[in-house]
Amino acid sequence: MSAHSFVAFIFCVAAPAMAQTLPFVPARPVLIRGAIVVDGTGGPSRIADVRVAGGRIQQVGQLTPSPRDSVVEARGLVLAPGFIDTHSHHDRGLGTERTALAAVSQGITTIVVGQDGWSNFPLADWFAQMEQRPAAVNVASYVGHGRLRAAILGDDFKRQATPAEVRHMAALLDGEMAAGALGLSSGLEYDPGIYSATDELVALARVAARHGGRYISHVRSEDRHFWAAIDELITIGRRGGLPVQLSHAKLAMRSVWGRADSLIGILDRARASGVRVTLDIYPYTYWQSTLTVLFPERNFTDTAAARFALTEVTTPDSAILGDFELDTTLAGKSIAEISALRHTDPAVTLMDLIAEAAKPKPGGGSYDESVVAVSMVQPDIDRLWRWPFANVCSDGALQGAHPRGFGAFPRFFRMAVRERHLLSLEEAVRRMTSLAAANVGITNRGRIAPGMFADLVLLDTASLADRATPKEPHLTATGARAVWVNGLLVYNGAATGAFPGHVIRRR
Repeated sequence: MSAHSFVAFIFCVAAPAMAQTLPFVPARPVLIRGAIVVDGTGGPSRIADVRVAGGRIQQVGQLTPSPRDSVVEARGLVLAPGFIDTHSHHDRGLGTERTALAAVSQGITTIVVGQDGWSNFPLADWFAQMEQRPAAVNVASYVGHGRLRAAILGDDFKRQATPAEVRHMAALLDGEMAAGALGLSSGLEYDPGIYSATDELVALARVAARHGGRYISHVRSEDRHFWAAIDELITIGRRGGLPVQLSHAKLAMRSVWGRADSLIGILDRARASGVRVTLDIYPYTYWQSTLTVLFPERNFTDTAAARFALTEVTTPDSAILGDFELDTTLAGKSIAEISALRHTDPAVTLMDLIAEAAKPKPGGGSYDESVVAVSMVQPDIDRLWRWPFANVCSDGALQGAHPRGFGAFPRFFRMAVRERHLLSLEEAVRRMTSLAAANVGITNRGRIAPGMFADLVLLDTASLADRATPKEPHLTATGARAVWVNGLLVYNGAATGAFPGHVIRRR
């Protein structure tokens, strides 16, 4: 497209949107002409025009502009459905950072939150807030199992729930599902979910299933007890009678490196037996979480456990603090660097950091901490990308220390399509759009077809790439030339200030 026509389009459509605070339909239809349309189904791309009106895709084909159309000349650029992030934390701070720059700048138009067992509660209230003051992106949410546990068990969570307590959790879940949640999420490496029994999760999964919902899980172990954790996920799907999704899939310990085929074999056998299991994955060999997840037995003073974590799960050099509220000067430093500063053994340093962060804060609570650590190898990630039921996610946040919050989707494209040639352009787009929608139960989005909501991204695929790094995690990606949400331009190299995002409820 010419610079003049593109700029003209931006001013004629985006400028009137700046003062809007409620979802609305732009006054003029938009005609995107001559794009390489990759429709999200995995089918072959084609040159076509796409007309958007009323927040939806109206026509796809060889179209003639009308006097009312705002025309975008898209020759040489790829038009794809907006990307759907099935495991996102971009809702944190979304009430004030409504432009959702981290998401829209990489082509994400829908975020699925309520992950890892935690969610806004009650969802009906949060949904109402998001509708009264929407963001630039669409939002959908799971119900967090940890949130339910916290509501019923309170501080007395380091045990299995009683049958009565499970019934109370089920009643809360029933209300959240009625409010439109996609299903139930769990974070079984975290408090309070780590103390739950499989039967508790099955009982709650059955409630979600009655509503046509799903189960998504940060499983109980991504390292030491990985295979048992995968078995538990499949068991919950089978006994609960609902689709299950493995969150941010990873083989995160030396002893399981190179065994992605074994994992895929287990998942394929589960699918063949009737369990609708899928997964999402982000394109990094390093994760971000709390220091405490390195101790699944919660034995934070066990030197042998600390040494195991720093040899088998990660290393002192590659475990870097993303946040350490008690002493912010430590953020960005590795365990090895902190050990050198303190003249302590790395295992001792790790245990000390956990103890320090656990100290009571004045006014209550404990101090925030997080770590970004290398635990995976690229060949396993490459293999999981090729599994037909694996979609892309970010696991990212608006202001997180991990670059995935700003770079996951362009990075996936750069690595899987342009550099490694693991997937075709069309298949890679499917993994970020229609497959993502199917894996979490979202309809009417993720494809370019008449009647679908007009969530679209115009891409220069030759330059589509991530720039965010662990040292500079908030650098925006390149290559997303324009992003529309419900037919309104939200990004064109910068956030436009339009806020057309919808709340997506399970149907």
